[in-house]
Amino acid sequence: MVHPFDEVPGVHRVISGYTGGLIENPRYEDVCSGKTGHVEAVEITFDPDRVSYGQLLDMFWRQIDPTDDGGQFYDRGSSYRPVIFYVNERQRREAEESKGRLAASGRFSSPIVVDVRPATKFYPAEDYHQNFYRTHAAHYRQYRQASGRDLFLDRYWGDNRK
Repeated sequence: MVHPFDEVPGVHRVISGYTGGLIENPRYEDVCSGKTGHVEAVEITFDPDRVSYGQLLDMFWRQIDPTDDGGQFYDRGSSYRPVIFYVNERQRREAEESKGRLAASGRFSSPIVVDVRPATKFYPAEDYHQNFYRTHAAHYRQYRQASGRDLFLDRYWGDNRK
């Protein structure tokens, strides 16, 4: 999820990490066990004068399968389920409205199952997870294609993925 947001004008920083769970300072292995309650997430720092929260939500929907709450593509399990975390009431309202618009659009035949939850403490992931699409470019490209992610996104969004 870092790559698409990293290229948006007005986005200052995108950090991979974990949030929404029960223990402090979780590690990747802890989160993947499914016992901590955390999900893998990105923390996005942005300039709202250059890119709106609504624009970021629109981009989010175009990167996931919003009908799959068991993970995303190859990544299976509760730590990979799609969640939108909000930091204030305005963001909660915008996220819920955005989810409602997508559900009403008829783009997907199955229900939109993405949770909208209040943000909790965010823990940056280990260094080797940061900017993975850059540091392991060939592996990243191979994963996206082999996982079916790109095919899925092309099917549902075509040229409107970004």
